[in-house]
Amino acid sequence: MLIRIDPGAARPIYEQIAASVRTDVAAGRLRPGDRLPPAREVAAAVDVNVHTVLRAYQQLRDDGLIDLRRGRGAIVSASAAPLAELSHEIRALVEHAARLGLSPAALAALVKETTP
Repeated sequence: MLIRIDPGAARPIYEQIAASVRTDVAAGRLRPGDRLPPAREVAAAVDVNVHTVLRAYQQLRDDGLIDLRRGRGAIVSASAAPLAELSHEIRALVEHAARLGLSPAALAALVKETTP
């Protein structure tokens, strides 16, 4: 698993880490039952504080994508499977929005407003 971050980006590092994991789940590179690397290992690899990684993992837990268990670490949850199933449809929606000239931020806002 490769965590991708941009230290110069305006987006907080913990959100970038969470987004990187989310992308790997959606792409099928991470599946339910897979373990994420320990927070200390990720922190050392991307040169950030371990609490930054733990905050990302907590966000993923709150989103229902991972389970955090003492002694077992972070594991991709079974409830993450639909995200991988939706990845093709999400990609098609993003491409369609781009063809229409809609920015990613505008598309995200529309999706957020449409959520029941």
